[in-house]
Amino acid sequence: MEEEARKLLAEGIKKKLTSPGKGDLSTFPNGTKVVFHYRTSLCEGTVLDDSRTMGGRSKPMELILGKKFKLAVWERLVITMREGEVAEFTCDTKHTALYPLVSQSLRNISVGKDPLEGQRHCCGIAQIHSHHSLGHKDLDHLQANPQPLVFTIELLEVLPPGSFQLDVWAMTDEEKLSFVPQIHEEGNKLFKEGHISEARDKYYNGIACLKNLQIKEQPGDESWLKLDRMITTLLLNYCQCLLLEGQYYEVIEHCSSLLFKYENNVKALYKRAKAHAAVWNETEARADFAKLLELDPSLGPSVAKELKTMEERIRSKQKEEKGRYKDLFNYNTPPATATTVSAV
Repeated sequence: MEEEARKLLAEGIKKKLTSPGKGDLSTFPNGTKVVFHYRTSLCEGTVLDDSRTMGGRSKPMELILGKKFKLAVWERLVITMREGEVAEFTCDTKHTALYPLVSQSLRNISVGKDPLEGQRHCCGIAQIHSHHSLGHKDLDHLQANPQPLVFTIELLEVLPPGSFQLDVWAMTDEEKLSFVPQIHEEGNKLFKEGHISEARDKYYNGIACLKNLQIKEQPGDESWLKLDRMITTLLLNYCQCLLLEGQYYEVIEHCSSLLFKYENNVKALYKRAKAHAAVWNETEARADFAKLLELDPSLGPSVAKELKTMEERIRSKQKEEKGRYKDLFNYNTPPATATTVSAV
């Protein structure tokens, strides 16, 4: 143990054991899955991230060793730990330069966003030296001022290779591309069975997987366009789930981004029109429904039904508001009698 501590120190890592683990130290062959909670802090104590609270939920980190995770030092740390162990590692700047990008992706994932959202089409080192904002002031400051960081890690589980199914993010590009149709099919099956939130998660994972591949391609190239068409199909399915869950503004946002690229996409237009109608955007909804009829006149009966439903909702709302405010101004009430005050 002392020998391992000396090795870490020589590499610019100081380990402080907080709670010992149990059993023997694993050999951690490539392909091992490690599950752990982490807290990242500045050396003066300010906490940047905590997997127990990030995104309002407690979700541990999972790594597959040997998959070239962007923050390589985390692999170096966990292979010194036993299951159940809690330890604090202070790591030199050379190990933490990429943390702002990793943190941005993890924060995106924790709130259901694309893990690559906000990252530019370039390698991690290039992004470090760019002036592109990561969308978080603390991460922007850290990116501009690289410094040592403290990682407090609790190793929860060590799973040997072959004892688990690979997560999408841990797959090779070839594995991801071949796995997407399976995710798509699983999502469709869940949707048909009425498991909307589970289907939504499947579609989301497929989209994130494809975007991870797409960012490595040159925008506009045939390979990029092929991936974009696959993303579009999954995104439309994802939006259908959001519609059923009442996430109308998110539907409008996603469908608008699709229509910016594919202005005559009937499915995106139809979903956006329904979302506009649901949030009382009557003008926008009518415009989308009108364009739908231009693009596909066979949708006339469906559009008429949607317009009728919207109009009934509007009338009902107006009637409700009229009843709510009818007694606010009662013009039949006699005016108050003025009181005359005699001058003294």
